[in-house]
Amino acid sequence: MNRLTCFLICVFVSETQGFEIPTSGFPEFAEYGNLVELTPGKFQFVPENRRYQRSVSGESGETMEEADQVTLYSYKVQSTITSRMANTVIQTKVVNNSPEPQNVVFDVQIPKGAFISNFSMTVDGTTFTSSIKEKTVGRALYSQARAKGKTAGLVRSRALDMENFKTEVNILPGAKVQFELHYQEVKRRKLGSYEHRLHLQPGRLAKHLEVDVWVIEPQGIKFLHVPDTFDGHFDGVPVISKGRQKAHLSFKPSVAQQRKCSNCSETAVDGELVVMYDVNREEKAGELEVFNGYFVHFFAPENLDPIPKNILFVIDVSGSMWGIKMKQTVEAMKTILDDLRAEDQFSVVDFNHHIRTWRNDLVSATKTQIADAKKYIEKIQPSGGTNINEALLRAIFILNEANNLGMLDSESVSLIILVSDGDPTVGELKLSKIQKNVKQNIRDNISLFSLGIGFDVDYDFLKRLSNENRGIAQRIYGNQDTSSQLKKFYNQVSTPLLRNVQFNYPHLSVSDVTQNSFHNYFGGSEIVVAGKYNPDKLEQLQSIITATSANTELVLETLAEMDDLEDFLSKDKHADPDFTRKLWAYLTINQLLAERSLAPTAAAKRKITKTILQMSLEHHIVTPLTAMVIENEAGDERMLADAPPQDHSCCSGALYYGNKVALSSVPSWVNPSPTPKIPMPVLGARVLEATPPPHVMRVENDPHFIIYLPKNEKNICFNIDSEPGKILNLVSDPESGILVNGQLIGAKKPKNGKLSTYFGTLGFYFQSEDMKIEISTKTITLSRRSRVSVLSWSDTARVINQRVLVSVKKEQTVTITLDKDMSFSVLLHRVWKKHPINVDFLGIYIPPTNKFSPKAHGLIGQFMHEPKIRIFNERPGKVPEKPEASMEVKGHMLTVTRGLQKDYRTDRVFGTEVSCWFVHNSGKGFIDGHYKDYFVPQLYSFLKRP
Repeated sequence: MNRLTCFLICVFVSETQGFEIPTSGFPEFAEYGNLVELTPGKFQFVPENRRYQRSVSGESGETMEEADQVTLYSYKVQSTITSRMANTVIQTKVVNNSPEPQNVVFDVQIPKGAFISNFSMTVDGTTFTSSIKEKTVGRALYSQARAKGKTAGLVRSRALDMENFKTEVNILPGAKVQFELHYQEVKRRKLGSYEHRLHLQPGRLAKHLEVDVWVIEPQGIKFLHVPDTFDGHFDGVPVISKGRQKAHLSFKPSVAQQRKCSNCSETAVDGELVVMYDVNREEKAGELEVFNGYFVHFFAPENLDPIPKNILFVIDVSGSMWGIKMKQTVEAMKTILDDLRAEDQFSVVDFNHHIRTWRNDLVSATKTQIADAKKYIEKIQPSGGTNINEALLRAIFILNEANNLGMLDSESVSLIILVSDGDPTVGELKLSKIQKNVKQNIRDNISLFSLGIGFDVDYDFLKRLSNENRGIAQRIYGNQDTSSQLKKFYNQVSTPLLRNVQFNYPHLSVSDVTQNSFHNYFGGSEIVVAGKYNPDKLEQLQSIITATSANTELVLETLAEMDDLEDFLSKDKHADPDFTRKLWAYLTINQLLAERSLAPTAAAKRKITKTILQMSLEHHIVTPLTAMVIENEAGDERMLADAPPQDHSCCSGALYYGNKVALSSVPSWVNPSPTPKIPMPVLGARVLEATPPPHVMRVENDPHFIIYLPKNEKNICFNIDSEPGKILNLVSDPESGILVNGQLIGAKKPKNGKLSTYFGTLGFYFQSEDMKIEISTKTITLSRRSRVSVLSWSDTARVINQRVLVSVKKEQTVTITLDKDMSFSVLLHRVWKKHPINVDFLGIYIPPTNKFSPKAHGLIGQFMHEPKIRIFNERPGKVPEKPEASMEVKGHMLTVTRGLQKDYRTDRVFGTEVSCWFVHNSGKGFIDGHYKDYFVPQLYSFLKRP
């Protein structure tokens, strides 16, 4: 019987992973007799035979805490940074003290772009080690293991800004397990410093928790700082020792210090430990380090005058930017405009489904122009769809025209900064076509930088767009401080100091050197070049750098001292003597992967692919072309860690129902040559997603009704507590022929004795069009007479039928627009499939409108014709933060309570708080009659009023 009865390994990676790191000498297990019972967390210890459970309340609902006797003995992290090359090892040791088998999950986060090089584990004395194979070979071995019934697991997935390495193993009573993961990354200089981030998530108290970071920089350490990222909980725990070229950080909290509070069993170690530092550059602009047949050249000159810049800000002002995102973007832009220098030129392009320009030409950054631009930005009101293609082409056109007319300083650089939070929904929708349009029109002297905001933006698309056009992309989430993140991003990319930087090594062939030509150098960053050389034929390595600064042509010559580095490294046991080879391989493989995605022919792509594969196998790197095979010594138990293939496809496209609109993706003003006109329906080029207005009627969660009364400028809210399966009428207007009903679904089980209900299905009926739209958490079904169209939430689509436009935004919203005057938005809420209580559900948002007839009714429809209300006598409530008041409405005098509900249109994860006056007893007195009067028998039944 195999000790290892269950194993699952998942590697969530984006493009490249790899490199072998020397194994650290962690001590073996000590004794386990005095371990404390710990609280579950990131390590998910799930027993097969549960003995008892206790419930704890969490933000997303009830979660189950398992009482078991799997204990975390040690959690150790070691990082060594040698000349910006960081090697990190994460090791954990776990023991099963219970009498039952237990599932143990090892789930760690690593920075995106890091290369996983090695993984090993020991399960009750059986050791599993890893090797790198060509991907098809690795999968064949995996398939053989599956065919013979051996333990194997393969899960592939793309991550966003972080990557997860995850393994799951079932261990027998009394068994011990040790996991050890190795990864490495190159530290990139941004805004004048390097950041090394370690994600510490032991999930529970550890008897031995140790983190060590060694920084070895032959160039000398200018400063080293460890910011407080744990809200002061570990004041005095990190110990820093710093010398001229070496530094050490030790973080070893005791079990008592790990506790969230003195009597808590939960750990406070949950977050990032950050080390920030920079190296000395007072003596020379570059450092050429040579060792073991490889060299690394770091170049970061300082004290240079900035080059004048021509900058176009391209800002997304579509409806999805409404709210805090737009407010913070405006505030950031005002600060950014103040940072422009007198010799800079600029303009602003803002776009939704239309493209607007503050100035059609570049203007000088005078105080008057900056003040006028600020006024323009402050007046922006987000609305409509997203036409990224035309916005970028307009910005490129302005820069190209300025260059053609001789308006640009020959010594200046040109930049476009795109700020957006969503995918294109208007105009050209195919992302690969947008990339092609930009690439064909942008000139070689223009750099495109992209900032993606929020969880829903296609960040991979923005990265490709920027990488192809001499820029970089960055992502921030909607729950972060957008303003400060935008300013930080701007500062990173907006200080060009050198143009046309060229590295030359007279005694080496170019094929031995990574990329050696760079369009621009920006202040606070660093250019890194690496290469191979023959130490037998080269006594001294020479580099010549040519570049253009603001005032002059620069020629910098550097000679490497061949013996000094070897002497320095030999004196430090923590220094990585192989750092030059690893850094060269890291840079070269990343460069080749980028070139592969842009290869002009199939033959060129095959040649690059062959080189990447050879290097991946030689340097023990998991890339899209290789896989990591993990097996025991006997080879009869085998697992596979597989990186996903590079994804350079752009999108699934858009599905069109009704009349497809073939819009030209390149506007006529970009290319003045005549193009044939294509007839299109009136609705073809209109907004594809409804604009989130500030005030709407809405129903969210279980279910909470929030009714906005425009004349009173008040939100009134109430809950409906009913049963699963019941159908509630929301809007019934037989005169206009408009109907909206919602069917309730129940949670998986009661919480605190109450079963919550949510809207699982919504039905819309437009009688004049004989069109029915049924929206569930699984599909969107459109029926018109005998024709039926079914869409999935995984589609991006639009449906045009006479007066009705239906737009589907993938996994987010369905927007229904009638005659452009009336709209309904449905939001999809997904929950974890294995959540013990919660289920997927729908929210609905309806802006107030006067387009309904006087006979409109329903739980929402009755308020389209606003009743008179008076709220007075506000006073302290039973709960201090919830005051009470009296409300006079419809001949009733009600006691209402001030509270908060959530609007999820602009922040789909956390929601935006909405203040309202809450009416108790299912809205009694505020709604007409009793809530049960609004039950209807079928999804498309009009309400029968008594």
